[in-house]
Amino acid sequence: MPRLLLVSNRLPVTVKADPRGVTVTPSAGGLATGLSGPHRRSDGLWIGWPGDVSKLKPEQLARVNQELTDLKTVPVQLSASEVARYYEGFSNGVLWPLFHYLLHRIPIDAHDWDSYRRVNQRFAEAVIAQYREDDLIWVHDYQLTLVPGMLRKALPRAKIGFFLHIPFPATDIFRILPWREEILDGMLGADLVGFHTYGYLRHFAKSIVRTLDASFSIDRVPYQGRTIRLGVFPMGIDVAAFEKLANDEDVIAQVTGMREQAKGQQIFLGVDRLDYTKGIQRRLLAMERLLEREPRLRGRVRLVQVAVPSREKVDAYASFRRELEETVGRINGAYGSVGQVPIHYLYRSFSQKQVTALYRAADVMLVTPLRDGMNLVAKEFVASRTDGDGVLVLSEFAGAFAELGEAITVNPHDLDGMVAAYKHALRMPEEERRSRMRTLRERVQRHDVHRWADSFISKLEHLPRAEPLGDSPSTSAEIEDLVERIREAPSLALLLDYDGTLAPIERVPELAAPTKEVKALLASLTHRSQPTDVNVVSGRTRESLQEWLGDLPISLYAEHGAWGHEQGQSWVPMRELHSEWKTSLRTILNDFTDRTPGSRIEEKWASIAWHYRMADAEFGPLQARELATYLTDILSNAPVEVIHGHKVVEIRQQGIHKGIIVDRVLERAQPAFVLAIGDDRTDEDMFRALPPSGVAIHVGKGRSAATYRLADPAAVSSLLRALI
Repeated sequence: MPRLLLVSNRLPVTVKADPRGVTVTPSAGGLATGLSGPHRRSDGLWIGWPGDVSKLKPEQLARVNQELTDLKTVPVQLSASEVARYYEGFSNGVLWPLFHYLLHRIPIDAHDWDSYRRVNQRFAEAVIAQYREDDLIWVHDYQLTLVPGMLRKALPRAKIGFFLHIPFPATDIFRILPWREEILDGMLGADLVGFHTYGYLRHFAKSIVRTLDASFSIDRVPYQGRTIRLGVFPMGIDVAAFEKLANDEDVIAQVTGMREQAKGQQIFLGVDRLDYTKGIQRRLLAMERLLEREPRLRGRVRLVQVAVPSREKVDAYASFRRELEETVGRINGAYGSVGQVPIHYLYRSFSQKQVTALYRAADVMLVTPLRDGMNLVAKEFVASRTDGDGVLVLSEFAGAFAELGEAITVNPHDLDGMVAAYKHALRMPEEERRSRMRTLRERVQRHDVHRWADSFISKLEHLPRAEPLGDSPSTSAEIEDLVERIREAPSLALLLDYDGTLAPIERVPELAAPTKEVKALLASLTHRSQPTDVNVVSGRTRESLQEWLGDLPISLYAEHGAWGHEQGQSWVPMRELHSEWKTSLRTILNDFTDRTPGSRIEEKWASIAWHYRMADAEFGPLQARELATYLTDILSNAPVEVIHGHKVVEIRQQGIHKGIIVDRVLERAQPAFVLAIGDDRTDEDMFRALPPSGVAIHVGKGRSAATYRLADPAAVSSLLRALI
């Protein structure tokens, strides 16, 4: 298999320093376990942050770096400030709560975006430094969403995968993020973007449509000249490892001890990182309500809640810990006794062997997050129950819910529903418990972490290699060479589109009036030392062009060439214009406008346009496709053509297009050099009509026959200024 470059925020290692020296220990479980096989088999590299090594002495750091090299890892060293801002400030302070729908947890003034972007760039540079042709690159999780896009710019033909391990929120939630475009653009630098569930994939796709004005079809996103594949890859666990531990003699002895200590009580268990997304607080409140309503259960049930310390330097987590401990104290004070308490709260880390013993000892496993990407605890519990018993209570907002349908399903926001689920779990007959667990175990065994990793890597490996972006702007050297050729030409004819070329495209077309700088630039071009014929060829009406540019010594062509206003003359039609075909269309277009809020009709002499730039980002394109298909069918024998352009469906008279203006300009001026610049599909007619020596420049992205490309109207202005 190709060499695999794995990229994650943390390396799968633990660095410890004590008076006796420093050690580097490989991590176990989760991502480290799933990727260790492909990492080893491909002779790959793992790139990430090794943890805080700032206090190590130089000789200790040298030893750590050597051990990291021996483990085939590449450290990205981060300063304390970078960790505080990129990791704690933006990744966990902004993205984490937003992606988990907990908007009240987001700080009012989020100001760590610049640090997030800089650290992502450092990770990208570390990958670029190690990259060899034919490597596979797999980037992981929300801390590094910008890395795929950064890699794509530097390594256009690399095969890049990205996997999001947390939920992707609904588009109305994601749109709250000020940097939403940058995040999506970064993720779409990958060839394959993976999610735990189809729901997350669907949310991502809808956000692409609404935010980037891109399209989406089943599992493909055409974007910037490439096709990105989206996939669902539910992550599993190392089932064999948990089954082995579950049958370990020490684990079985611990299980026996726990059950004896419980003295016949039924054990509820929760194992979570101390995180406000895990639903621990509501889990406790449901237990409190159960004890309040069912006095007979007092002293007969206990909840063992393991809270593994997490992100202790983040204020929101420290505050949440205090709230949790206060709740535990209140419940134990109300329903405990000298000999026992209903909540056994354990704020510390446990070894995998200890956790497996807890799984085996529990009667009921509570996995009730408010929102979770997958939640592997549910699968760990199932894998550990080699005895075939036990009940899983699972939140419908965990990614694992899509796979583990035999669990008792709960909505953690519904306390009464939670109480009912607890009672159901306690009363479930043994035959039903074992039947449910048998099916759960079969599914967890089949879809383990190794299958997850292998399926993603195989999909990425077999995708076609990305070609260099065909719509990247021309290099500065290419543009400078073109400018020099134009300067040397004895005469020049310029054919310039307006919207998207001389002026940025506005959501409200009336706001796109030319600036003083643009008008001054056009006037200056007419005073070059070499004769220069300046022509603006636009889809705008003649009234708009006359109002905006009519006072300049240039020629104007409106409605894509239907009307011409050549210098010193009046407006005249460029072809014989007919309008009888419009009558039957007005009713149809009015109907679509009524059904599509934000759309509008623009009627011209030689065409009618249905604009949907301000319509809903999903509904507008659907209506436009329906309209274009319908009109193409009913107008198949009419002397018109239907053009589905950017946010517009236009019906125009045949023979009226920008290409006819090229012949007109050549007849009038016979220039030595012809340069045409445009951004839209209608400008392609103009490009195709150029003489063999003519040069076309496309502005922005998208397919084009043009030889050169510029990024935006600002780049067009820079080029035109260079000609003066």
